[in-house]
Amino acid sequence: MSLFFIAIFPLLTEEWVFYFYLAQKISILKKIIVSVTNDISTDQRVEKVCNTLLNAGYEIILIGKKNKNSKLLQRDYKTKRISVIFKKGILFYAEFNIKLFFTLLFLKKDLLLANDLDTLLPNYLVSFLQRKKIVYDSHELFPEIPELVNRPFAKKVWTRLEKIILPTLKNTYTVCNSIAEFYNDKYATDFKTIINLPTKKEIVKSAFPFNYTDEKIILYQGATNIGRGLELMIETMHFLENCVFVIIGDGDIFETLKEKIIAENLTHKIHFLGRKNPEELHKLTPLAHLGISIEEDLGLNYRFALPNKIFDYIQVNVPILVSDLPEMKKIVLDYKVGEIVADRDPLKLANQIKNLLKKDFSIELQKAKEKLIWGHQETLLLSIFKEAK
Repeated sequence: MSLFFIAIFPLLTEEWVFYFYLAQKISILKKIIVSVTNDISTDQRVEKVCNTLLNAGYEIILIGKKNKNSKLLQRDYKTKRISVIFKKGILFYAEFNIKLFFTLLFLKKDLLLANDLDTLLPNYLVSFLQRKKIVYDSHELFPEIPELVNRPFAKKVWTRLEKIILPTLKNTYTVCNSIAEFYNDKYATDFKTIINLPTKKEIVKSAFPFNYTDEKIILYQGATNIGRGLELMIETMHFLENCVFVIIGDGDIFETLKEKIIAENLTHKIHFLGRKNPEELHKLTPLAHLGISIEEDLGLNYRFALPNKIFDYIQVNVPILVSDLPEMKKIVLDYKVGEIVADRDPLKLANQIKNLLKKDFSIELQKAKEKLIWGHQETLLLSIFKEAK
């Protein structure tokens, strides 16, 4: 091709030379298909990974689930949503994975990025059939999630799938050292750690959609699922005067929690804002006086959890209160940006929160936010893709 170009170069206009060069450049771009089972509009980790890869010169296609209320996306890379009839449970996973398999099969790609175990099988099969490289990002210990605690058959299926595929993977990373060490010990893998840190942004504030004056805002942002400590916080609010508890997010027990606050006559002190996109969330988080992440120790997945909300709080100068679990606890001990829950009794927890709200963590937060940003993870992330086997 290059000899042909040299031969005809004198005959080409400057415009045609430019278009030829552009076509050559586009043809050597590596195409990566990224897949998740969630609504891609609210997955901040996946968005950061896609932007990092895009800025490094890769061509990205992001695939996720289409919901009835899915919001229009404006990204600098291609996105595709898969419509499903079934919304949850085994039928959802079966339907989504079958559709994802055929979608991946017929799209052009050089590399596949599977996010979490629930997208791994179709990615693995396509990579095997078409001899494409595969990278796996484990956001959590999937078979250990609380939703599977009382579902032994489902847990057995996911564990078996993990046991078959993970030892064969060469390019893997996860969200914290504890999970990486767990997988490396169990399956003799080589998981790297890419912490789910936020991008560095200017602090911009909006306002909450309810009336408040001088109340202290206690914030939880994230999935409203079992084991997140939300029931405990609702009970704790009985003992906290001049405080408001704000919950931003959606999940399996969203309606149950709303019923609980009505039953306990706490609607004036607890506000549910539902799911927000990252841009909206970024303007609401700085309004808080305290950010919480008080997950329960419900299996290894929660024990090893290092939620991105912790870092989102820190990035906008909000001190944190976290569970006495290894990864969360380490952030508080290393950076002195908050406290660890001392007792999960509602009255004792309320007293700890009262004292915590009187303390000033501004100096420590300023130091921590400069270190705990996504930019410090990008070099390792890009090396995983560049050196993919």
